[in-house]
Amino acid sequence: MGLSIYTLRERINNQIRAKEVRVLDSENKNLGVLSIRDALELAQSKGLDLIEISPNGNPPIAKLMDFGKYQYETAKKLKKAKAGANRTETKSIQIKIGTGDHDLELKAKTASRWLKEGHRIKVELFLAGRAKYMDEKFLRERLDRVLHLITEDYKISDTYKRGPKGLTITIEKK
Repeated sequence: MGLSIYTLRERINNQIRAKEVRVLDSENKNLGVLSIRDALELAQSKGLDLIEISPNGNPPIAKLMDFGKYQYETAKKLKKAKAGANRTETKSIQIKIGTGDHDLELKAKTASRWLKEGHRIKVELFLAGRAKYMDEKFLRERLDRVLHLITEDYKISDTYKRGPKGLTITIEKK
């Protein structure tokens, strides 16, 4: 029989070292503080296991439950928690100096959706040819046109930076 990760964390039945424990039934109703012997007898009479779920309590908290069911529910909670924790990524939106207002609105709408999902967004103003040498203030204004259209609250995580392809700014959810 192989050891599972659960037997290392929770103590069950005779593994519990405390002299007395606060006992909960399978519906989490408090049955009071019982001696370990009384709690084990109660568990055996109901055909269940006594599982120490909070060893640091005073007295420790133990639950009357089938250990297999307990392992299943714990694994299910862990899986649900993992599924809920989505990683953020940096998405990028690219515009040019001459990008029209309607296209900017569409890109801002997409950016708002990504912000709502919790992603960072890198807004790039792509500069080609002579546009690379235009006035910095003018280029920032062109980049700000998109930022003003974004509906979600955001903060600037990386200010205006000049790169080989143009000007970029990175924003993220507040």
